[in-house]
Amino acid sequence: MAELYEIHPETPQVRRIEQIGDALSDGAVMLYPTDTVYAIGCDINAKSAVKRVRQIKQLANDKPLTFLCPSLSNIASYARVSDPAYRIMKRLIPGPFTFLLPATKLVPRLVMDPKRKTTGIRVPDRPVCLSLLEALGHPIISTSAYLPSQDDNTPIPTVKVGRTLDKAELFDRWDKLIDVIIDDGLEPGYDFSTILDLTDDNDPQIVRKGLNWEAAEAWI
Repeated sequence: MAELYEIHPETPQVRRIEQIGDALSDGAVMLYPTDTVYAIGCDINAKSAVKRVRQIKQLANDKPLTFLCPSLSNIASYARVSDPAYRIMKRLIPGPFTFLLPATKLVPRLVMDPKRKTTGIRVPDRPVCLSLLEALGHPIISTSAYLPSQDDNTPIPTVKVGRTLDKAELFDRWDKLIDVIIDDGLEPGYDFSTILDLTDDNDPQIVRKGLNWEAAEAWI
């Protein structure tokens, strides 16, 4: 069974955040709230945990994983950010946007797109996420806790047209698959992030219209 941590949504308890950070450093996999949907996450540098996330979500090794960073300046350590990309990102960070960028050597191979050598990065607008990033000291994997499937027999929660899971059911579905569950008292979101491909300075594109995609469109 996963260990449940109840965290204040605006002022996360330092001690509890530190405990979760220690667990992540030791290879734990968690279910946690972001400013979009609930996500499955782990320490980006915990190779065994990243492999577990892939296994749980049934993701092939050539499927890149998104991760969270605390700030635009921190992103520059994990991705090559051109001046045009910087101007776009500065307008949208923090928020529900995932940026596809050329990866640096700090991004593990198990996380990036192996063919394009790119990575997806977000800066969330949620105190719990930012507190965890500060406690851990490096990025956190963030992949949706849902599968876009019509098969409700899988133990992994699925998103269906016209149906959403309440938080209790979501937690119950994941309880035996992971190590840590974080509850900040707010209801789960069901709208995914907007994905922007910023790998080509001459042709930035929105490749998935999610939350606040209109704001992103105004800057590309």
